[in-house]
Amino acid sequence: MAPRVVLEFALRCVAQAAARDPRVANARNRLEERLRELAAAVQPRAEYSVVHGELGLDHVLVDRDGNPVLIDVEEMLYFDVEWEHAFMLNRLGDDYPQVAVPDLDEDRLALYTLAEHISLTAGPLRLLDGDYPNRAFMQRIIEYNLSQARLLSSAQL
Repeated sequence: MAPRVVLEFALRCVAQAAARDPRVANARNRLEERLRELAAAVQPRAEYSVVHGELGLDHVLVDRDGNPVLIDVEEMLYFDVEWEHAFMLNRLGDDYPQVAVPDLDEDRLALYTLAEHISLTAGPLRLLDGDYPNRAFMQRIIEYNLSQARLLSSAQL
């Protein structure tokens, strides 16, 4: 179920990004094809986890007793743990190995990582439709995530 939800989400993001950026429009078929290939490789599973949804180092605080406390939890959901790791892989970059765990499903991680990059292209493109104040910052996010999507899909973006 989770891979299907992510595939549908990613396909919507591709369509939204393609409507706003000619590079995505030109690569739309290849991106959609790659997403479907990755989703088809995912095997069913019966085990899910509670995931934060956008976990980063700034979402974990320490209380007075030294216990970790999660904040900004409105996006928590019962889902594949690989969804969280795809986000952390993108967000933490070179620091990701500090939080990596063994035995992740590589097929899920591949699908979710590409979906994250496509989402992080489509979302900032939507923001630029309006009067977002820091346009250069959003453009850098778009360019980075487009480059990662290109690498992961072999699409010409």
